[in-house]
Amino acid sequence: MHRRTLLSLGGAAGAALVIPAAETITPAAAAPGGAPAHHHRPPHPVRSAATGEPFTRPLVVPPVLRPVAVTADTDHYRLDVTTADIEIIPGLTSRMLSYGGYPVNPTIRARQGRRVRVTYRNRLDQPVNVHLHGGHVAAQHDGHPMDLIQPGEERVYEYPNQQAGASLWYHDHSHHTESEHVYRGLYGFYLIEGSDEAALRLPSGPYDIPIALRDSLFAEDGSLVWNQADPFSRNTLLANNRHQPYFPVAARRYRLRLLNASTHRTFEVNAGGATLTQVGSDGGLLPAPVPRTSILLGPAERAEVVIDFSGYAVGDHVVLADATGGPLVRFDVVRRATDPSCVPPQLRPLPTLPPATAERLFVMRVDPVTFASLINDKAFDPDRVDTTITQGSTEIWKIVNGDAGLNLEHTFHMHLAQFRVLDRDGAPPAPGESGWKDTIYVRPGESVRVQATFDGFLGRYLYHCHMLDHSAFGMMGQMEIVPRTS
Repeated sequence: MHRRTLLSLGGAAGAALVIPAAETITPAAAAPGGAPAHHHRPPHPVRSAATGEPFTRPLVVPPVLRPVAVTADTDHYRLDVTTADIEIIPGLTSRMLSYGGYPVNPTIRARQGRRVRVTYRNRLDQPVNVHLHGGHVAAQHDGHPMDLIQPGEERVYEYPNQQAGASLWYHDHSHHTESEHVYRGLYGFYLIEGSDEAALRLPSGPYDIPIALRDSLFAEDGSLVWNQADPFSRNTLLANNRHQPYFPVAARRYRLRLLNASTHRTFEVNAGGATLTQVGSDGGLLPAPVPRTSILLGPAERAEVVIDFSGYAVGDHVVLADATGGPLVRFDVVRRATDPSCVPPQLRPLPTLPPATAERLFVMRVDPVTFASLINDKAFDPDRVDTTITQGSTEIWKIVNGDAGLNLEHTFHMHLAQFRVLDRDGAPPAPGESGWKDTIYVRPGESVRVQATFDGFLGRYLYHCHMLDHSAFGMMGQMEIVPRTS
């Protein structure tokens, strides 16, 4: 069965994969078995909006959020969870969900070893929460799907930033509505600057550009269409909420922080044959740079790359593109420049992995009869602990995509801990997977082994498919980190 057909079918036993395509944002009521209760009706066809001529509007670089207060060891921020009317389609307005009402949600730039506290106020008419994706944080600040900020209320999240520098991101994680909320715009960059980075002289400041990639479907009036029943019809690809923007560059090196913020689509990015020197992945810098001609990013995966424009003449263009979706961003070389940056041959050494004390198996699959989204044949239950782990222990997890017959892709995200990829189907990991990661793309029928150490914090955390349509319908488990026994 083709995956488009599967996602377009109605559900049974309270675990439908289809919800009505509608513009009204309404919270989903919980049904037995951990899936939202929705009455099935087929999605109506949508005439897509014309997106205008390519490369006529500039790329919007996310603004850097300024702290409202700075103390000896902590930066304090405030953000409202609200709506914003944004001109994504030229001449039309799209109502989006937003952090702070910005056209592109702000980036929070943190420093390793310096605490950040963010107060989020919910100005919507439904519950939300915030998860720092990739963050090593206490359980009460992790954004558990059942730990919600109710309308009109606010909540403080505290991030210690004791981990190494990395390109993280923050997004909604409210159960059953996480996919719709992220699709409608609730995501942004959270960048930790490592204490080792200044000495490396990687491109920085205005030459360090975060770019969030996503797919969308817009109706003719510019409204964003929520079509969970058929995510493959989302035919407009965006880079920082712009369709095919241009970005003026100097003839020098730039560091691009790429994020796949899609709830379902996989991107395979290239620069038309130009070298993408990968210097980082989800958990930060790689041990050494890896030259690439294309990079595959499953939903929620990140890659930091350096592009050197110094060999191009003023007036030349370099297009960042998706292998199947076409151009994403055009870089226009507009001036010559001196360049004090470099890409050193060594970046961040990796520590030796400690011995693993346990090995576990996690199989992600969709039941072809009930359409329930499962891990180890169970849908998410917030009252059930699926995996108990002793604090400080190191484990090997074998993650299996059990949907070869349905041809469904999955990505697997682990909260709390970054992991190292050991192998794919017994073969060495792909280029660029040699560093720390928190999300891994798993092809239909493929298995991936990863190793992680669960230290620092106690409590309940999640692991789940980060194709959020799948996790919203139950492809999620709960682990509890418990104290060591004497």
